[in-house]
Amino acid sequence: MLIWYVATALAGVWAVFDSPALDYRFVMVGAVLPVGEVVLGRPGPLHSLVTAVAVLALVMAATQGRRLLRRRLLGIPIGLLAHLVFSGSWADTDAFWWPLTGIGLSDAQPPELARGALSVLLELAGIGLGLWWVRRVGLDDRAARDEFRRTGRLPRAGTSPVQGTC
Repeated sequence: MLIWYVATALAGVWAVFDSPALDYRFVMVGAVLPVGEVVLGRPGPLHSLVTAVAVLALVMAATQGRRLLRRRLLGIPIGLLAHLVFSGSWADTDAFWWPLTGIGLSDAQPPELARGALSVLLELAGIGLGLWWVRRVGLDDRAARDEFRRTGRLPRAGTSPVQGTC
């Protein structure tokens, strides 16, 4: 499962933050990084809230005085946090709170494998969400896609469906 995590992270982060300065390419990277832990056969440190917060703190500490680099790298912990939400990692206490619940990793299957056939439906839903999002933010235009590839920025700031509702 990759498309589900990319699409939900992009659409969710866009709907919540709608930031013209955020590099959404790094959000995508952060959203799929935990999928690599499938080779462990169980959720690893990237399925932990503690790890995501530690990565956020590391980015903030390492980029003091380098605003543009910070803006770019913040996408990684944001993507990690989105993955925790959209994978359902929070349902596995040992994985989600690792290492606060003990040094050993969770014995459960990684959420990417635990769903079985439902994973196919989630991927299809991710494709649909991704297509909707691409059109909604204007990435169906070739020039906008080229700009997105170069900068990670979206062409239409201020188009979030929840903007202005608070």
